[in-house]
Amino acid sequence: MNNLKLKATYKTGIPFLLLAFIAVAAMFIHPDTLISQKGLVPGDMAWMIVASALVFLMIPGLSFFYGGMVNRKNIISTMLQSFIATGLISILWVVVGFSLAFGKSIHGLIGDPFTYLFFRNVLNSAPWTLAPTIPLLLFALFQMKFAIITPALVAGAVAERIQFKSYLLFMVLFSLLVYSPIAHWTWDPAGILYKFGVLDFAGGTVVHISAGCAALAGALVLKQRKAHIERREIKPANIPFVLLGTGLLWFGWFGFNAGSAMGANSLAVSAFATTNTATAAAGLSWLFFDSIRGRKPSALGFCVGAVVGLVAITPAAGYVGIPQSIFIGFAAAIISNLAVYWKSKSAIDDTLDVFPCHGIGGMTGMLMTGLFASLAINSAGNNGWFYGNFVLFTHQLLGMLLVVSYSFVMGMLIFKFVNLIYPIRVSEEEEEMGLDLSQHDEEYQPQGETFLSVSPHTFEYV
Repeated sequence: MNNLKLKATYKTGIPFLLLAFIAVAAMFIHPDTLISQKGLVPGDMAWMIVASALVFLMIPGLSFFYGGMVNRKNIISTMLQSFIATGLISILWVVVGFSLAFGKSIHGLIGDPFTYLFFRNVLNSAPWTLAPTIPLLLFALFQMKFAIITPALVAGAVAERIQFKSYLLFMVLFSLLVYSPIAHWTWDPAGILYKFGVLDFAGGTVVHISAGCAALAGALVLKQRKAHIERREIKPANIPFVLLGTGLLWFGWFGFNAGSAMGANSLAVSAFATTNTATAAAGLSWLFFDSIRGRKPSALGFCVGAVVGLVAITPAAGYVGIPQSIFIGFAAAIISNLAVYWKSKSAIDDTLDVFPCHGIGGMTGMLMTGLFASLAINSAGNNGWFYGNFVLFTHQLLGMLLVVSYSFVMGMLIFKFVNLIYPIRVSEEEEEMGLDLSQHDEEYQPQGETFLSVSPHTFEYV
């Protein structure tokens, strides 16, 4: 018994020891000299600082969005699984993540981990090639926010049944082995997808396809919740949370997409406009499509549709015109709506439909970019199939298939490896109790609610 306790204590202490090692090692790294650089534009720097903050705001937005849709006994755990990425991935990005994504390229596959280790050489290096008017440090901080939200998206697929410490380890490995390589492939001029001509303005492949496919792998590894097996309907715990989360996501996404123009310029304005337009079209499309299928218009439906629109326009935002963004949002919502329906008829327990919304939505956006991209909008891009260039569509398709395959297979391997280190699934008793209490010893009880009756599966309250 004592040996088991010691083993459990040792495993529990590993995260603290790793953080302590990083903190101590950081003390001995001499700080770089902050130098002023010619060619920097104050207006661009101001906008990119704001854009970085807007992308950060998407993390609590995602937490509210996910937290409002789960069972009330899992609200806190679900929100924390997303929000904890703000701490975990921030440190990881500074230590090695940025270097893996944007360090000196190793055969176009990944960056050299030592180029910017502990953010060394970030303060005194020349600006990034594709962002010449802002300091490299600001570019690194903007990219950090993308790295944070990507593994946080996966939480929605494995909600209500994953061990918290196991999910922390998954986020670390996903960031190192999936996110950083794909970011390098797609956004580094030496990356294999970049050189192949694949266009991804703000993260259709890097963020949404990678997270969506890894989420599908996680749902398959973790298998079904008991409630899903028994086909028990689980009502969303707090629709106002979903509305709040959607509003924060929509607002923050302007930094996500318009910020990817890397400056306060006309391309940023165009990306801002296409983002809002596609999102509006997608929210309405989801709502009206539900109506013709006999469902009542719902707040949840509009919110999910809007998020699908945000996902789908992300790779295309800086390459397509405003009129085309209406079609992208409209079509993506219908495709994802049908994918959610088909998934509901299967045994796949993707709790909050991360793969149908983010995975399928990201794929739709990548292919739509191959259709509607226009040199009239962005001279650094290309014309799509709709404007006579079928080659771009084939490149988008092949790039998408590569990222889908890699992120799904690697996500599956990571989840299985994590399960060897920590049991990835909570016990049946912990699942029934709810992860808020079993994992965190916390409970969501809004003021003013008085419980009338309590059963193992049902809460009735006023």
